[in-house]
Amino acid sequence: MKEKKGNNFLTKQFYKDAFGWGFILWFIGYILGIMLFTVVPLSVVGWIIMPIGTIITIWVLFKKVKADSFQYYALLAVIWALIAVVFDYFFLVKAFKPADGYYKLDVYLYYTLTFVLPLIVGWHKKWTIANFNEDKIK
Repeated sequence: MKEKKGNNFLTKQFYKDAFGWGFILWFIGYILGIMLFTVVPLSVVGWIIMPIGTIITIWVLFKKVKADSFQYYALLAVIWALIAVVFDYFFLVKAFKPADGYYKLDVYLYYTLTFVLPLIVGWHKKWTIANFNEDKIK
């Protein structure tokens, strides 16, 4: 996706990437959690979901999100993290009221990855494009 004048990337595609993929990724984890919670101890559900969610998120960022602006990925990071925090609160904490609480190390790591992965991929894509263009000029 090419940047428009003045870094105006708030397009229909951005909203799909931010809110569409943000919700889909959260929902995948939510469904996996509901399925796993019936077969594994509650204390390991997040640790089992995390590598799966990380792989899926990286795939989405490399294969489905086509932006080349780091700012695009930074805004994705903020929106995806907000979706994760808000939806977890309403659909897990409020709905299920876990007896031993919800917010533990795995959840904080999940929020961190949700924020950091788009930044890493955005930086990687920006760096790759810059180096490709530099090599092309030589």
